[in-house]
Amino acid sequence: MFDSQVRHKLWLAAAAAGFLTVAGCSNQATNKAAATTKKAETPKAVSVSSKAPQPTTMVTVPKGTAISATVGQTLASNKNHVGDTFAAKLSTPVQVEGKTVIPKGAKVVGRVVKVKNKEMKVTLASVELHGKSYELETNSVAQSAKNQAKNNPKDSTQAKGKTDTKDVTTLPAQSQLSFKLAKSVTIPVKG
Repeated sequence: MFDSQVRHKLWLAAAAAGFLTVAGCSNQATNKAAATTKKAETPKAVSVSSKAPQPTTMVTVPKGTAISATVGQTLASNKNHVGDTFAAKLSTPVQVEGKTVIPKGAKVVGRVVKVKNKEMKVTLASVELHGKSYELETNSVAQSAKNQAKNNPKDSTQAKGKTDTKDVTTLPAQSQLSFKLAKSVTIPVKG
């Protein structure tokens, strides 16, 4: 009886191994047939688009390059804080060796780096090109209440009986600011 149980188990093991071998071979044949079908479906001639992608070259914008930006929103020393960001756009293109590297109108992000009642400093933090953001390091530009009063004395204080706002510094929307790169930046330029 013991012998018949061992034979029975060996027979089952051999049958299972045979089955798996046949299944494996069958699967290989199926995969090979599928690969042959896919090859047959793949077109031999690939149509070339009339607008081939332009090659991209990396251009380094050197330290000291001037960048002019127009602020997209009003900033005020009594409302904004260090670290706040703001949207701006380049008001002139940035060029290197006569080639435009960053076009006019490119979106830039600025950052408030200092706020006191009578002074506010801002810098540019990044520029967006081709859907990707590139970090910028620029000098900071200061706006002070003293400068505002000289430029527009009517706006430095309000009518009698109302709060005196001469200690609040504002940077109006659409203000144009000029920065200089404090560190070079490498930007991809399409060709």
